[in-house]
Amino acid sequence: MPDDAARGCNLLWVAHASGVLVSASRRNSSPLVLPSPHSNQTEEKSAIEGTRSPARETRALPGTRAHTLSMVAARAMKPAMPKTKAKTPSANILAVVGSDEGEVKRVAAELAGNLMPPGAGEFGLDVIDGAADNAEQAATRIRSTIEALQTLPFFGSTKVVWLKNANFLGDDQKARSSAVQSALEEFSKMLDRGIGSEVTFLISATDVDKRRGFYKTLVKRAEVQVFDRLDSGRAGWEEEAGEIVRRHAKKRKLQFDDDALDLFVLLTGGDTRQIENELEKIDTYCSTDFQPVGQAGVPSAKSKAVDKTPGHTPKTATPGVTVDLVRELVPLSRAGIIFELSNALAMRDLELALTLVRRLLDQGESAIGILLAAIVPTIRNLLLAKDLMEGHRLQRPHSPFQFISAINRLPPKATEHLPRKKDGSINAYALGIAAQDADQFETDQLIDAMQACLEANLQLVTTQLDHELILTEVVVKLLGERTTVGRFCETPGV
Repeated sequence: MPDDAARGCNLLWVAHASGVLVSASRRNSSPLVLPSPHSNQTEEKSAIEGTRSPARETRALPGTRAHTLSMVAARAMKPAMPKTKAKTPSANILAVVGSDEGEVKRVAAELAGNLMPPGAGEFGLDVIDGAADNAEQAATRIRSTIEALQTLPFFGSTKVVWLKNANFLGDDQKARSSAVQSALEEFSKMLDRGIGSEVTFLISATDVDKRRGFYKTLVKRAEVQVFDRLDSGRAGWEEEAGEIVRRHAKKRKLQFDDDALDLFVLLTGGDTRQIENELEKIDTYCSTDFQPVGQAGVPSAKSKAVDKTPGHTPKTATPGVTVDLVRELVPLSRAGIIFELSNALAMRDLELALTLVRRLLDQGESAIGILLAAIVPTIRNLLLAKDLMEGHRLQRPHSPFQFISAINRLPPKATEHLPRKKDGSINAYALGIAAQDADQFETDQLIDAMQACLEANLQLVTTQLDHELILTEVVVKLLGERTTVGRFCETPGV
């Protein structure tokens, strides 16, 4: 009989432990408590224990084994929470977008060539022209792309579908039309579901409205590369453009001098298409015996031809690109001529400065515009740079960026009078260029030149004097020859 009582007691405790485990797995149910034969629990104590949490009940179990068993069983019986997995970009959906048209087209063409399966020929690449003339045509191109993505490749291989130069993803009337938006919504749903692994989709576009749902789908489902054109009105654009030029020049094994790089950046304005075209021209010149003619009618006596000796080859040396070479090969636009005039004034090149003034007048530029856009800013920057260098003991910089760093270290009160860009930042790059040549001028002469510009302004708007003569007088007063005592005089015979 005692053995039967012990076995009954053990069975009772197993049932008690199972009841506790069930209550631990069901948080919203009341725990089941069975009386123990070794303790006489009152109804009040049972009621109190009925309100205990499952965790407390497991701790109330007698014995270490029962406690460990209940913990393991409770964890095993705990229902698993479903995990929501975010959709990641698909490896077979790629997008190349941005406002830099030249770079977008170049990168997209390279991707299409690399993605096309080898040996597939014309069956491996399906190109849909995305340049639509109207909304109806744009909707047709979108649905043609959907059909191409749903068509299996020939011979069981893979293929690339390229929606090339899409012009209906912006914010114009064509892109806002209901037909295009309906087709794009259908296209978005298809991309969101995913396409087969045997098809790779590539889209390239320059004008993209990033607020639209289709672009958001691309960001979510595709590997997106964005190439935006540099904003020349934003501070620091010259440094970014310089890095782009260096990167493209390195591919062609061209090495720019610092001054040549600064000039090339300002003449190309950070436009990657123009950068690539001009670098190709320079590369062609460096690899041939062609001699360019000087610009603006100025003889290129200072130009140095690239060494064409047998020992100087791209494998043994990198062709050096100088300022004269850039000036001769890169065409001058209106902005380029104005920059060249400013550069000639800063470098005290009287002959080139007068020639460029004459050329601008021949092109129809007004004399007052030449004065206020090229001559006055150059003299003002020289005077400001000279004042900063003398007042704060700044050394002559070897590059504009070195002077920019020096300006940034000055206190705000020392730079509050400096000219600003439209975004409110200091136009430090122009001051850096001026600082490289400011040591060739005296402060008094720059002040006299500013006064001469004021007089020339009054003469241009109030008198009938020859405009070229007025501008010539200002240039001569600025670029007068230096005397032995450090002062300046006008160049004789001009």
